[in-house]
Amino acid sequence: MTDPDVSGGTAWRRIADEIAAAIARGEHATGDTLPAATALAERYGVHRHTVRQAFRHLAEQGLVTVSRGRGTQVSPRRVAYPLGRRVSMRANLGRLGLVGSSRMLSAAQVDGEAEICATLGLENGARLWRVEGLSLADGTPMGTGTHWLSVARFPDFDAAFRDGGASMTAALKAYGIADYVRLSTRLTAKLASGREAELLEIEPGAPVMVSVAVDALPDLTPIHLVSSVFAGERMEMVVEPFAE
Repeated sequence: MTDPDVSGGTAWRRIADEIAAAIARGEHATGDTLPAATALAERYGVHRHTVRQAFRHLAEQGLVTVSRGRGTQVSPRRVAYPLGRRVSMRANLGRLGLVGSSRMLSAAQVDGEAEICATLGLENGARLWRVEGLSLADGTPMGTGTHWLSVARFPDFDAAFRDGGASMTAALKAYGIADYVRLSTRLTAKLASGREAELLEIEPGAPVMVSVAVDALPDLTPIHLVSSVFAGERMEMVVEPFAE
């Protein structure tokens, strides 16, 4: 089958634009499953690969989520997540009217790599906590992160993190740290690995944002490094350098 060209763009773009307009009009609600690629291909008189290209474009725009076994579903609105001097996932999501939650995935003590130890002001090879967690908004996975902290400074951190509901803010309060600040955040992008895709419930190879951040005490002593991966179709980072 030869896909017809249409005035003003290719066939896949026309299909994507029409679906996006239907979502904007409320014809497809959040969580709705769109018709299968084969059904839409028949409707538009195109090859199913053309429809799949339209779906990929919509996913890149954050409008749909394409998942094996579940089809193509209308995504929740993309979360505009603020990055300021103080970064608390649950507090920031709460300001956006979303309920934030977290789960601890794993925790282990390891010999710290040179770069991580240097960032935290520790000797090379110092014992570190390596703790993995998953962050959700209204029950939807948004990001997964690996946290690094000093074992000497934070004994039994695995228990504190678990008992605090996988909240870094709650875990640090267990050690008398009521306030901490963001020293730096480095943002890059990549394609999701198989495990990242499984945790975030996205397609392997989907675009994800990578954040490497360092938190410190108010006197700017670094205490925490976290490397996170966020679903690009669900999150956008808004840099607010003067925000608290």
